[in-house]
Amino acid sequence: MRIFASLRTSLLVMMVVVLGFPTLAQQSYLGKRLNTVTSAVPFLMIAPDARAGSMGDVGVASSPDINSLHWNPAKYAFIKKEMGFSLAYSPWLRALVNDINLAYLTGFMRIDDNSAVAGSLLFFSLGDITFMGENAEVLGNYRPSEFAISGTYSRKFSDHISGAVSGRFIYSNLTQGQFVLGQATKPGTSVAADVAVYYEKDVELFNTDAVFAWGVNISNIGAKISYSDDNLTKDFIPTNLRLGPRLSIDLDDYNTLSFMADLNKLLVPTPPIYKTDGSGEIEKGMNPEVSVPVGMFQSFFDAPGGFSEELREINVSGGVEYWYDKQFALRGGYFYEHDTKGGRKYFTLGVGLKYNVFGLDFAYLIPTAQKHPLENTLRFTLSFDFDAFSDLDAKQSK
Repeated sequence: MRIFASLRTSLLVMMVVVLGFPTLAQQSYLGKRLNTVTSAVPFLMIAPDARAGSMGDVGVASSPDINSLHWNPAKYAFIKKEMGFSLAYSPWLRALVNDINLAYLTGFMRIDDNSAVAGSLLFFSLGDITFMGENAEVLGNYRPSEFAISGTYSRKFSDHISGAVSGRFIYSNLTQGQFVLGQATKPGTSVAADVAVYYEKDVELFNTDAVFAWGVNISNIGAKISYSDDNLTKDFIPTNLRLGPRLSIDLDDYNTLSFMADLNKLLVPTPPIYKTDGSGEIEKGMNPEVSVPVGMFQSFFDAPGGFSEELREINVSGGVEYWYDKQFALRGGYFYEHDTKGGRKYFTLGVGLKYNVFGLDFAYLIPTAQKHPLENTLRFTLSFDFDAFSDLDAKQSK
């Protein structure tokens, strides 16, 4: 892969090409301007676990599980287990290469009846890449990678609502220290935080027991990231607002059916429309070169197309989950992104199995509008329940 243009463009293009995210160029789509909102380290937004990945990437209000840290860490305060951990694996661009993948290791531990802590490691390997110079000379073979280490504390405020704060360290090494246009590059680092709220309450629906829940999570609130010593080339990380509801219905003692939805919006400035006279002045929209707090605030009203374009920046996903006897699950979902904001649209399917001390979840993605890095790929998550270990020990000791 040749590194070209400017340092900032080179790094962002590398991430877009490998991650399969929308292109950077300003184009037109069916008469409307294609104006995607982009950021550095987009791997932070990939669904890391197979359960959520099989329900259209829904997770902000799904029932609490081991992988809640990515979707809504406030859910840990409502998890019914004492301790557990899981390992998830997602091949990436498997139709083209076999050495790009995303791995996710996470675990939690309950402190008391009202609080819990959790931690995770998200690792993205970009595989073997040959770097080439301006004259097509081989600079070397490298294996770029990125990772994020996260920790969270979740606590109940009442019987029905909880909150959480998370901290995150982000490391992105895309160029392995290569020179770009005579300028040395370095790994990009950043720190970020999440703030989340979760609500859950038992209700009755048509004389049937049910659970209504909703969640809100603002994730990756953090410093811009840079891949050089030049402070003028810093990019936003993917600060994201996620919110949505869930309704779970106990059909009988053995069957449970859940419906849920997520709304997502990147709290990152929208690229403006610049004048074509070469002056660099903005014709429509707002200046994207602002601080992180200002960028988050103006992301709600800075789209060049006005309010209608702001609405197009909201991704919508919905999911359904069916459990039989809390041991076997069937899942499905759909993810929608407007064509002018990237155009990702896909169905997802999956199953879940629980047996004694471990559980297995599988996910499969079916794109409906364009190619996707995860199509024709089976993702899985393996989880371990320490409560089940204790139960087995107790039974064997009798």
